[in-house]
Amino acid sequence: MDVSPNAELDERFSSPAAAATPWTDTAEVLASAELWWLTTVRVDGRPHTTPLLAVWEGGDLHVTTGDGEQKFRNLSANPECTVTTGNGLFAHGLDVVVEGSAERVDDEARLAVLAEHWVAKYGEAWRFEVSDGSFSHPEGGAALVFAVHPRKILAFHKSPHAQTRYRF
Repeated sequence: MDVSPNAELDERFSSPAAAATPWTDTAEVLASAELWWLTTVRVDGRPHTTPLLAVWEGGDLHVTTGDGEQKFRNLSANPECTVTTGNGLFAHGLDVVVEGSAERVDDEARLAVLAEHWVAKYGEAWRFEVSDGSFSHPEGGAALVFAVHPRKILAFHKSPHAQTRYRF
């Protein structure tokens, strides 16, 4: 994201001494968090949540899925989703929630850039080849890539407790 979004502190859910979390702090978590949780909606309305790896690049959070997986079926029927990360601790750290809409990325030039980001973040075990509009890996077959375009990002700072909202 080239431009920092406006940060709004939600005082209802924040300590009296809290200030809005700077975008740079939230952007660091978006770039560095290793494990994320993707929540999608099944066609019958039930939620589906699964852990996965993600790469923040170009103002979007990118995730992968196989075409036989539940998350693929859910995103194909309803692209609205939430992707979350955090450290699981109450007293310190920064948890982040990305709310947005997922769109399939099948442009091979774009996928090649993203594949390099996956290697840079997760190492050689996550080196993907790009072909037929998707990632491929010798040990896992094809992986379709989705870009989650944020509509809103929430940051939950824990010391002091502060809930910050960024709108896009």
